Amino acid sequence: MHCAQYIRPGAELSNTEFPDDELRHEQEFIDALYARVDSLRGATEASVVDALGQGNTPMQARLERDVLVAERSGLLAALNAVDGSLCFGRIDLTTGVSHHIGRIGIRADDAELTPILIDWRAPVARPFYLATGHTPMDLRRRRHITTDGRRVTALHDELLDLGERERTGHEDPAGDAVLLAALNSARTGRMSDIVQTIQAEQDRIIRAPHRGVMVVEGGPGTGKTAVALHRAAFLLYEHRELLAKRAVLIVGPNPAFLGYIGEVLPSLGETGVLLATVGELFPGVRATATDTPEAAAVKGRADMADVLAAVVRDRQALPDPVIAIEHDRDILMLDEGLVRVARERAREAKLPHNAAREHFEGHVLNTLTDMLAERIGTDPFDGSNLLDPGDITQIRDELAENPEVWSAIDQLWPRLTPQRLVADFLAAPEGYVADEDAAAIRRPVTRAWTVADVPLLDEAAELLGEDDRLARAAAERERNAQVAYAQGVLDVSYASRTYEFEDKDEEDSEILSAHDIIDAERFAERHEEDDHRSAAERAAADRTWAFGHIIVDEAQELSPMAWRLLMRRSPTRSMTLVGDPAQTSEAGGVGSWSDILAPYVEDRWEHTRLAVNYRTPSEIMDLAAAVLRAGNPDFEPPSSVRSTGVRPWVRATDDLPGAVAEAVAELTPAEGRLAVIAPRDLHRALAARLDGVSAGAEPDLTRTVVLLDPRQAKGLEFDSVLVVEPGRYGTSDLYVALTRATQALGVLHTGDVPEALKTA
Repeated sequence: MHCAQYIRPGAELSNTEFPDDELRHEQEFIDALYARVDSLRGATEASVVDALGQGNTPMQARLERDVLVAERSGLLAALNAVDGSLCFGRIDLTTGVSHHIGRIGIRADDAELTPILIDWRAPVARPFYLATGHTPMDLRRRRHITTDGRRVTALHDELLDLGERERTGHEDPAGDAVLLAALNSARTGRMSDIVQTIQAEQDRIIRAPHRGVMVVEGGPGTGKTAVALHRAAFLLYEHRELLAKRAVLIVGPNPAFLGYIGEVLPSLGETGVLLATVGELFPGVRATATDTPEAAAVKGRADMADVLAAVVRDRQALPDPVIAIEHDRDILMLDEGLVRVARERAREAKLPHNAAREHFEGHVLNTLTDMLAERIGTDPFDGSNLLDPGDITQIRDELAENPEVWSAIDQLWPRLTPQRLVADFLAAPEGYVADEDAAAIRRPVTRAWTVADVPLLDEAAELLGEDDRLARAAAERERNAQVAYAQGVLDVSYASRTYEFEDKDEEDSEILSAHDIIDAERFAERHEEDDHRSAAERAAADRTWAFGHIIVDEAQELSPMAWRLLMRRSPTRSMTLVGDPAQTSEAGGVGSWSDILAPYVEDRWEHTRLAVNYRTPSEIMDLAAAVLRAGNPDFEPPSSVRSTGVRPWVRATDDLPGAVAEAVAELTPAEGRLAVIAPRDLHRALAARLDGVSAGAEPDLTRTVVLLDPRQAKGLEFDSVLVVEPGRYGTSDLYVALTRATQALGVLHTGDVPEALKTA
């Protein structure tokens, strides 16, 4: 369908402004496209305002309004998020049909299915990414459209039909001009989507079937993160109904990384995804403190699950030697034997600790009841019990009101929270772990939570469960109060109606009132608060939420305990894991994919590797690879697609802060971003010599110069990078630091450096 059909009045451009017919044609299409977008945006905003302005309405109208608001506001968010560069390509088929490809799909009219713009995730758009001269997939031509806002600035055509004679003057013989332009563009401190430049190997991963666990391995710069994010967008498009309800979770290594990738999915029209670090996956807790490497390694070990189980069992205590309970001038003794029987019977229920407490309470109360009934009801002559069942029940009820009974139960089988259990364990871990491990993890009860603590909290929550009897009782009281209030409203309505019609004839008085057509319970239901939170928002507040799909970036860094947490969030085991074992730096990291997955899916997982480095120039990649080859001669880095001709440099200095300041002035690009990567203990001194650079806080990646340590830099990229004191890094951390740059790399040191850097 020709774009002229959609051109709004006055949209025509003069030949003076666009003398090139092809540019003019595409500009006309872009104008027509945005005319439709503007009409959709206007209709959407009006619909939302109109819906919200309905005020008090009957229940059915309220439900219809809520659905309308959700649909319309979702569309509005998508249109606003992808406003720039909405259309980026066109495919011309051998049949003479052409399709424009964009970030979201736009139809010609609400009543028609005719697309003006094809969503990049639709099957018909796939040849845009996969077609080659050898396998053209029925394409004559593939066109890349570059725009600045709503203005077309460049076209790049690739001829896929070798017999095609028509030329547009925009042919790109190499077919990679758009990709290289994207790779060489200045960084902004925020990751951009790669929807315009997805390569064939990446497309196959993005569109892989939605089932099981897929592992995407790749070295620095291979686009692992971008592929994972675009896979999330594709799955949300392909399985909208399922994933909109269950949500997609994306787990990143640190808050700075999540901020860095935070704009990618909105730019693709997807806003219903939860992004979080492991430290943010226990509702009500936000981990801010840091562990020593030794403590993180101990807390992350798989056997910590058994350790915490032992801690819980030890809180199910026995009296030492007895507990005396006074009741109506009688003293009842709970000794070890009696309590042991009650404890074992409660454990036999195979319930979490807090849920099993109800069984323990019942056994203790029954034991005390039998004890007291035998004492006061036994016939002294024949030894028979003179109490009937009603008397026994009365005794049990009276015992259940005795505070001393509940004090004893609380002492023997206390209600526990995950926070209290883990805090108490970490304050006194002796006896549960080896002495050196206890010394590593011991800390005061009042200390802030660390990322490595969160999987322990989650494990504790699984072991403890919830005793929801109090919550259910409170909810029942609230419900009864609402019903009583509703009944009062109906009674007032009925009384008012009776008074109104008492002087009228019988026919008029038979008019139905609210009291006649609805009871108090249904009336109360209509005024209950609706939950308007998105699935992602509800998931963030619910520890037991089961996600439709989970994507984990830098997956090799997670500890066995962190994997236990994530697997609970994914009972269907629908996951995409991306990472690089060569970049494992966390002391508790698993590193091996088999070690990570075998406990959960055995060998039922798919592995694929990205082998092309799009970020790091070959000059820098050669230096970084030499660092790893020093310890692993067989290491093969990903192959860089480009060379800048700029070799990295390594310099020694006696004045580190001064040399860093000079190097920053040398390396800072005219446009783009520079990262100074240095050990954390040097940050304050270095920041004092760098204008506008701060130390100690989460880095603002949108600033021209940022100061990071190697682990904060994981997953990020910058135009230029300055690595400080490389001799103080582990091999993996140094490899990460050296591979963050897209253009230039410098290294400064005061002491010794790895052998591979001495020849640079």
